[in-house]
Amino acid sequence: QVQLVESGGGLVQPGGSLRLSCTASGNDVIITNMGWHRQGSGEQRQYVAQISPRYYPNYADSVRGRFTISRDNAKNTVYLQMNSLKPEDTAVYYCFANYNQRNWTYSAWGQGTQVTVSS
Repeated sequence: QVQLVESGGGLVQPGGSLRLSCTASGNDVIITNMGWHRQGSGEQRQYVAQISPRYYPNYADSVRGRFTISRDNAKNTVYLQMNSLKPEDTAVYYCFANYNQRNWTYSAWGQGTQVTVSS
């Protein structure tokens, strides 16, 4: 089983930046893809970005060019650098990690961190 701990959310003005972090922990697991989803108030959860163990990133169209995902495999940590933030980026951001354990593949989710973009 994998636990995820997120940090870095907060309140920022439009055009500002924030950096989210998420660290995975678990025994006898192999972490594969890590990434982020988000859920605005009254909305469905939507995909934001993910990164493979070999550092290949993928982004939703809504954040491409503004957000950068990265990871530190030695620390089992994924980061989301968010620049040029817009009010529509306001949401709870959830980290996820896919992992292999005993030949099965699972997904773990973090508890979520609030990002609010407002003047």
